[in-house]
Amino acid sequence: MSRRARILFGLGVAILLVAGALALILTSRPAGAQAAAELRGPDAFAAIADPAARSAALFVEAGKVIQHQRCRNCHAAGDRPTQGDDARPHVPIVRRGDDGTGVPGLRCETCHQAANYDAVGMPGQKDWALAPRSMVVAGRTLAEVCAQMKDENRNGGRSLAQIAQHVASDPLVLWAWAPGAGRRPAPGDSATFAALIKAWAETGAQCPAT
Repeated sequence: MSRRARILFGLGVAILLVAGALALILTSRPAGAQAAAELRGPDAFAAIADPAARSAALFVEAGKVIQHQRCRNCHAAGDRPTQGDDARPHVPIVRRGDDGTGVPGLRCETCHQAANYDAVGMPGQKDWALAPRSMVVAGRTLAEVCAQMKDENRNGGRSLAQIAQHVASDPLVLWAWAPGAGRRPAPGDSATFAALIKAWAETGAQCPAT
């Protein structure tokens, strides 16, 4: 091989290596680094004159968070949580248990500690658990979720004001906007979501038709 051919060959290899490195960087970028989807605040619905219609519209907007996969994975319908944006069955195989925190020998806190552990991709927050069966979101329409959120027999005995406070301050709710590397956060931010729920409650807590 001539000197010119060797130089051209070396340049070609270098270009391929750089291109491969760039592709690896772009494809391995954590999904959690993506910008959160838009979430409009209560002011965006101020022009709706009918209070009931405005209230339902506020809940539909809040539903972008409520029905997001960060929430649905733990508000699961069955005995086993799901994970990821594709709602795949949780691995390892874990079960709800009597109190939503797993069965003896395989409790949620065995793996899920008080904070995310990004080195191994493990999400975490204090008191990690499945939501009660009465608070299931996965597989239910937004109207069905709205009805159960208002029902004190199914929402943990909370008043509407307490629900607004719950979504504004509960660490497990707030985790949805800081889910760790590789996970898409819930839309918008926690303050906007809390404001939507508060405004929904204050306008009569009307539910959407579907």
